[in-house]
Amino acid sequence: MDPDTPVRAEELQASAIADLLAGARRVAVGMLSPVPGAGALLAAQLSGGQTRVTILGSRAHSRFTNGGAELFDRAGRGGIDAFFLSGGQIDGRANINLVGTGDYPHTPVRWSGSFGSAYLYFIVPRVVLFRWEHSRRTLVEAVDFISAPGVSEPGVHRPGGPVALITNLCLFDFDRQRARFRLRSVHPGHTLEEVSDQTGFDFDVPAAVPTTPLPDAQRLAALRGPVARQMADIYPAFAERVFGLAAAQ
Repeated sequence: MDPDTPVRAEELQASAIADLLAGARRVAVGMLSPVPGAGALLAAQLSGGQTRVTILGSRAHSRFTNGGAELFDRAGRGGIDAFFLSGGQIDGRANINLVGTGDYPHTPVRWSGSFGSAYLYFIVPRVVLFRWEHSRRTLVEAVDFISAPGVSEPGVHRPGGPVALITNLCLFDFDRQRARFRLRSVHPGHTLEEVSDQTGFDFDVPAAVPTTPLPDAQRLAALRGPVARQMADIYPAFAERVFGLAAAQ
């Protein structure tokens, strides 16, 4: 890719995710999470190898030999520092819904199901939420079904939980004590008014809202070089669309 090519939205998001992973030594990424995957691989590049990344479903980029079962086992033993979760709906208390809309079990729209989301949400210390459709139908006041709760009642042992939510419009931090999101930054080309209009829950806003920083030359070189080559093997359609790089035959 030409180094003068303008920064793509996915590159901006991956760079922001890499910042969220600073200091994490063991990061796991799900099978259908290309932008988090790019962010995690960028974090590994920036850490000089201190951050180790496992991407489920990838033979070349997985440290697991037994897929999801090993992920759950390692997470339960404190062996995963960061993970990513999304949902058809996410609300202002960081609850996620992976089941469907409507009154369960009469859900006219059904999604993939909760799988291990609640388990991982409780025990992985740094869970980054993501949703690439930032709208009032996805970021809602209250989810229709809680697949995994963002916070727990006092006295519940819970070492894990959400730290942030990144979307196609902005980045939020999450305060677990207050069970509330706070806007950290708005992505270039978007506005606070747009974020407010498209968000179904209330959130805190700083007096001056920063713009999410663009990746610098070092990060772009890493994203468009070693990260792109790894992504081509893991997420070939994504790598071709974003980086113009096809998987090796």
